[in-house]
Amino acid sequence: MRDIFIFGGGAWGMALASCLSLKNRVFILSRRNLNLQNYASTHTPKHFPLQLQYRDLLNVYHEANNPLCIIAIASAFLREFLHNDTLLHSLKHKVQILAASKGIERESGAFVSDILEEYFLKENLCYLAGPSFAKEVEAGLPCALVIHSHNTTLAEQYATCFPDFIKIYIQNDIIGAEIAGAYKNVIAIAGGICDGLQLGNNAKASLLSRGLVEMTRFGLFFNAKQETFLGLSGSGDLFLTSNSTMSRNYRVGLALAAGKKISDILEELGGVAEGVYSAKSITQISSKHNIYTPIANEVQAILEGGEVRTSLINLLRSQGNNNGVL
Repeated sequence: MRDIFIFGGGAWGMALASCLSLKNRVFILSRRNLNLQNYASTHTPKHFPLQLQYRDLLNVYHEANNPLCIIAIASAFLREFLHNDTLLHSLKHKVQILAASKGIERESGAFVSDILEEYFLKENLCYLAGPSFAKEVEAGLPCALVIHSHNTTLAEQYATCFPDFIKIYIQNDIIGAEIAGAYKNVIAIAGGICDGLQLGNNAKASLLSRGLVEMTRFGLFFNAKQETFLGLSGSGDLFLTSNSTMSRNYRVGLALAAGKKISDILEELGGVAEGVYSAKSITQISSKHNIYTPIANEVQAILEGGEVRTSLINLLRSQGNNNGVL
């Protein structure tokens, strides 16, 4: 049994705490008070997760059994969290981390790995990817995920911590997993718009297939592996997120199709929709490097106040690149 420290008490952090506590002792570190009493009453793991106060982290960590850490902080706030967390700084040369955050940082265009490698040793980092709604993981429903890392031994250590209902694959395409994890949220917004406008199954299938091509093209520019986008980290996560109201990004798209303003949507949402931030980052990067990203461009135009049906017409009129790639 290992001791696992999860930074972030949001829906995803709590879901990971739920499943990992079946085989490990789990501590959750969050700036807000978590109602673990209510949480524990609806779950039956062998070891209930415990909320740990930041002031106690160092003492508990140094006494822990084979400690591993997981960061489940929204990418939009990741750098701020790491910059202000002096306790993690003191452990930076030996702490081992599985990043469960997805997205691209606004303004800088930095990937999660770019940010983490500013603070921690590259060989001590792993990245979690794949189709996984927090509620279903917390409920113990089966799924398959991927841990990407250049350190296979460390990835295997994390893999052994997961319960039997989660199948873990190990790969090493970190940049591919990051791009897929960020880009699929943007396509999921488009998927919600498509369904909100009741454009039909033909249109939805076209959108998602074009979206997969688009995110793959973007990833290949950064030397990602094409097979990553055809697997769990890419198409698996894309199809999941683009088709269910359990996805915040999909719900953003539904609301945009209904004519709501993005400021009102985010206020009603009560949580982070990563695609709203990633869309701007992707379009900035694609503009800088001349990467063809028509769906992301139109999603960003809508988020900036553009008319939904105008963007639909623009997509229908787009001709692809010189090779005829949609």
